[in-house]
Amino acid sequence: MRQFLRLLKIIFTIWRFGLLRIVRDSLKPGIVKLILTALSWVTPGSYTRGESLRLALEALGPIFVKFGQVLSTRRDLLPTDIADELAKLQDQVPPFAEDKSIALVEASLGKKLSEVFISFERTPTASASVAQVHFAVLKGTEKYPEWEGKEVAVKVLRPGILSIIESDLALLKILAGLVEKLWRDGKRLKPKENVEEFDTYLHDELDLMREAANSSQLRRNFEGSTKLMIPEMYWDLCGLNVMVMERMHGIPISKLDQLQAAGIDLKKLASDGVEIFFTQVFHDGFFHADMHPGNIFVSVAPETFGRYIALDFGIVGALSDVDKNYLAQNFLAFFNRDYRRVAELHIESGWVPKETRVEELEGSVRSVCEPYFDRPLKDISLGLVLMRLFQVSRRFNVEIQPQLTLLQKTLLNVEGLGRQLDPDMDLWKTAKPVLERWMDQQIGIRGFIDRIKDEAPQWSKLVPTIPRLVVKWLESHQETQNDVTQELMFKLLIEQKQTRKLIWGTILFFGGLFTGTLFTLTWLG
Repeated sequence: MRQFLRLLKIIFTIWRFGLLRIVRDSLKPGIVKLILTALSWVTPGSYTRGESLRLALEALGPIFVKFGQVLSTRRDLLPTDIADELAKLQDQVPPFAEDKSIALVEASLGKKLSEVFISFERTPTASASVAQVHFAVLKGTEKYPEWEGKEVAVKVLRPGILSIIESDLALLKILAGLVEKLWRDGKRLKPKENVEEFDTYLHDELDLMREAANSSQLRRNFEGSTKLMIPEMYWDLCGLNVMVMERMHGIPISKLDQLQAAGIDLKKLASDGVEIFFTQVFHDGFFHADMHPGNIFVSVAPETFGRYIALDFGIVGALSDVDKNYLAQNFLAFFNRDYRRVAELHIESGWVPKETRVEELEGSVRSVCEPYFDRPLKDISLGLVLMRLFQVSRRFNVEIQPQLTLLQKTLLNVEGLGRQLDPDMDLWKTAKPVLERWMDQQIGIRGFIDRIKDEAPQWSKLVPTIPRLVVKWLESHQETQNDVTQELMFKLLIEQKQTRKLIWGTILFFGGLFTGTLFTLTWLG
């Protein structure tokens, strides 16, 4: 019953914000299109199609807002006007009751708040669709006396959020099936695959231990960095629905006036941000994939002045060496205007059918990329380059990997932040050294030496055993040879006996024939 009422609300919202007109115009001809045509005549309000979709998602609640945010990253599938409008979606949700939040924290810790914290701010400092955050100050313990007075942030999952998510996801899957069947472009937009991908993201965010582990990995990757800070996790206080981490102080990246007033060098900040991102992607193969302004701060403390602070690690991306190699070579080939190499990389990656003509794909890539070179390098968007390459690939029946669409979305975020800080920033100038350094590590002398170092522990175990393995192989080979030789000798003996029998049989036959002939001639004579 609850799902039925929710479905009615969805239908009403679609009508209320004029989405029926958009749906009607996109449907295949049929009875459904006729019904929607009649209903759309009385639709209130007048919005663009992007505005209609954004307003409807905001009205339907936080899960639909989050889906719209994820969908906005699929610029390889969506029209630009819709993707731009969905990018405006804000995850603004009222906080849940303080008593519920405190009860959840105490249940997770197995202790009263007063036993763990010197102070705990009952009013949350931030609230989103999945969780909210409270600031607190830790008490020291016998095991961890150094905790005394440490400022922390306590992240708490919304109570009952899993059942809400499961219910809305079930409806989203039904709607995705209808879109695929009724909409002209339904199959091309892959609604089912997008909902499944969203399902994965949401369930990852519901596991705060997973988020804590992601944060810990990024912190380890940037240990000793002078450019990026990641909060420390208090593992003994973390659980599936409560996470306690170091509280970070800084200015939000979007507050440019405050950053300038604090004396932050915005040009350096923009350059550092790009370098941090490309280091995550090409050096570590593990990157923060939710880098919107709400999750990025800048430290103004004297000892860490001007460093980035990253928060919220529910969504991260991971790239294999194959992915990294594909991306690095694509970017380098693009800026060298080597379109044939870009085409060959698509085929070598296995994303394009092997029978694809390189020349045809090269021509398509050229038509997309060449216009960029009429612009200064500082005006070229690597995120848009990647998006256009994906669009070209789609024409050749390429299935773009999810981790690369996540990368494209993050790259667009990073570019947006970078150019907000420094409108004249040359993204390529900043990124190219990182790419070239990675390529050198992979195919240069340094990469060769590094791989030898990586393999050395295995070699140290294997090398001493080589003489024994060689002797064993020779013995086994000799035994095999002996067996083969004996078998051949046996066959030869059999064949020799058969040959002897054949020879004696032939001699006897011809001997008998000769004797009989001689006897006959004598008798006749």
